[in-house]
Amino acid sequence: MGTVEAAISIRGLSKSYTGRPAVNGLNLTVPRGSFFGFLGPNGAGKTTTIRILMGLAQPDAGEIEVLGLPLPAHATEIKSRIGLVPDETLLFDQLTGGEFLEFTGRMYGLARSVARERSRELLHLFGLGEEDRKLIGEYSKGMRKRVAMAAALIHRPELFLMDEPFEGVDAVGARLMKDILLDQVRRGATIFLTSHVLEVVERLCDRVAIIHHGRVVTEASPAGLLDSGGTLEELFVNTVGAAPAAGAPGWL
Repeated sequence: MGTVEAAISIRGLSKSYTGRPAVNGLNLTVPRGSFFGFLGPNGAGKTTTIRILMGLAQPDAGEIEVLGLPLPAHATEIKSRIGLVPDETLLFDQLTGGEFLEFTGRMYGLARSVARERSRELLHLFGLGEEDRKLIGEYSKGMRKRVAMAAALIHRPELFLMDEPFEGVDAVGARLMKDILLDQVRRGATIFLTSHVLEVVERLCDRVAIIHHGRVVTEASPAGLLDSGGTLEELFVNTVGAAPAAGAPGWL
């Protein structure tokens, strides 16, 4: 059996803020064509890792390859081949959704006519076609997540980096977004996803890694992780250690 090519390869990655390690000697391999879940408690290092992969933060140490190219030497080419949905959807509030998507397409080098056509198609795909004249500043949080994911799709990337993409999205929107992402994986794309909604991870991902204190503490397929029975939530809590329950105040 041949070796599966890696979409992301991380070796010895470290990053500290004010002397405190956010990522601490992280080693991780994400196979191409996988739907990869990256889990961990708050402060475990998930968002820092994604920010480094996006080129928004510089590591203190370690080696990273994305789509076979080393970071930061090939950062510009890598960025042109990935789609980003950050935890905080930093959009242009004074543009309509269509204008923002067209602008994003142009930034990725699409011809104006192509960017405009894809913008219209994506708005309809994400159920935002009737909102084409509304400014993004008037969007709900769920609508902002939808348009952020649409922007990540417009240039047909090979790899998606997604930090809590379903946060604030209603059930209908989440189902639509899941179906679109699964279709991208079927087409050969790789998805690297963080989410606190463990049921979503268990349902969507074919590979899961749990990070704690800046390091991967366990990794396998969801089925493999759950061979001993129980749920992903139970495994997660047992792996990272549940905080001891404090006694409720008497008035509660």
